[in-house]
Amino acid sequence: MPQSMRMATREQADPALTPMDEPPPMPSPSPWAYPIFRAIWVATLFSNFGGLIQSVGASWMMLSLSASERMVALVQASVALPILLLSLLAGALADNLDRRRVMLFAQTMMLVVSITLAAFAWAKWLTPETLLLFTFLIGCGTALNGPAWQASVGDMVERPALPSAIALNSMGFNIARSLGPAIGGAIVAAAGAAAAFLVNALSYVVLIGVLARWRPNRPPRQLPPERIDLAMASGVRYVAMSPNIRRVLLRALLFGLGASAVPALMPVVARDLVAGGPLTYGLLLGAFGVGAVGGALLVRRLRAKFTTEQIVRLASAAFAIGAATTGVSPDLFATIPALLLAGAGWVVALSTFNVTVQLAAPRWVVARALALYQMFAFGGMAAGSWIFGSLAEHQGIASALVAAAMLQIGGILLGTILPLPVMEEVNLDPLARWREPETSVPVTPRSGPIVITIEYRIREADIAAFLTVMGERRRIRLRDGARHWTLLRDLNDRELWIERYHVATWLDYLRHNQRRTQADAANIEQILALHIGPDRPLVQRMIERETHSLPGLAESDPHDLGPPPTDASGTAQI
Repeated sequence: MPQSMRMATREQADPALTPMDEPPPMPSPSPWAYPIFRAIWVATLFSNFGGLIQSVGASWMMLSLSASERMVALVQASVALPILLLSLLAGALADNLDRRRVMLFAQTMMLVVSITLAAFAWAKWLTPETLLLFTFLIGCGTALNGPAWQASVGDMVERPALPSAIALNSMGFNIARSLGPAIGGAIVAAAGAAAAFLVNALSYVVLIGVLARWRPNRPPRQLPPERIDLAMASGVRYVAMSPNIRRVLLRALLFGLGASAVPALMPVVARDLVAGGPLTYGLLLGAFGVGAVGGALLVRRLRAKFTTEQIVRLASAAFAIGAATTGVSPDLFATIPALLLAGAGWVVALSTFNVTVQLAAPRWVVARALALYQMFAFGGMAAGSWIFGSLAEHQGIASALVAAAMLQIGGILLGTILPLPVMEEVNLDPLARWREPETSVPVTPRSGPIVITIEYRIREADIAAFLTVMGERRRIRLRDGARHWTLLRDLNDRELWIERYHVATWLDYLRHNQRRTQADAANIEQILALHIGPDRPLVQRMIERETHSLPGLAESDPHDLGPPPTDASGTAQI
């Protein structure tokens, strides 16, 4: 087999390793070694406590304002709904603006809303509708903060420490979820719901102070930010054209669908299966939360011994055992260990999905990828809560929880067909070879549409290998913003092949080329190895023109803007 053929067949559909027998990553450094991560983690822990205390106060306040169970349920819905509606917008803002400033704006917004809510409660001005409005606004702040905060973890710690850092974030939330409701209930009982709202407002102050002092070291932005609607579209396009991320989203959706049953049905478990009351419900919630904290503490050790797919399978199996045991056991002392196991599986799986998305997306689009992951995971949980709630109503709580456990087993089986990628060794840093070319015809950032053609000369024997490599080339082009990509063969010259694609403007052309990663370099090298011309592949950059809009006929002709520029090593910029 010729060398060019061997190089071409080495390319995969996406630059990642998927087999189960891949060696696990080396132990990662502790995130606690990074002072800024420690400071923001502690401040966020206080903020999480404040949010859960506020949630208890809002639910109790609604009980005093309305006798409708639907209005009480809408309190939680008003907080969760913005996460589904605004995640992608929040991700686009986090990728295009200073993430620290986005978080500062979100935290300040929630501080102002919480202070106003506390004032309205003290003055007894609240109605059910205004309370829902306030909780919805707080939910908007949470939705805006989420992608920026998750993407910023990669700015605080180095890549090897990222999995442990994400697990610690999950642990912090679950610590707050384990203790926050009890603290909130005590505050409401002692001083009223207004005091709970005020405590939540104060919890934002610490985090705002830490963020205000943080000065992240980020490379200077070379191009202006994308328009927000275009940024959202480019985020969706990147994920749609990235098989690794699509696989994670599918698995997260399936896991969330089944995992939602346990927390959604826990009040019914406490009341009907183990014949308890509010105290029993609190014990079950606490057990689930403690299990989640324990799972977060295990993530670092698990990643040192197992691959990503193996970790998710173990977590899914743990959750399935915990859910099924909870569903069939009437004994509180058997249910509590089962919920400990389910809580551990919950946080291990979700944190693993989160870190895999972060490792599978370059920094320019990571917040949007995380936002889409959040939409899939939360969407699965929302749908699962409704599905398993209905199933429990018609078939019983035991049947619903056993069905949820079987769904987790289905996820394990799906992993044999669609295993999660191993992304730790994939380098998605910018390739940084490409430089803006000079043009004979003056262009501005808004000039366009731009049409690019690249001419290759390929031996007849290498055509199969060339088509394989160009299939990957198409995916990379479309993923990074190209449109109308085509591959043409000259009918009069058997060796001549032409790659052609469009971009809307010259600025989009610059963005398109600066989005290449180190992992994409292998594709470029394979194409160059197959090209047999005496010179580098010829790149032509042209601008479309309408005849009626031109001052003269000469400008209506396509312009050959010269041979392709090269990088410092002489590699053609293709």
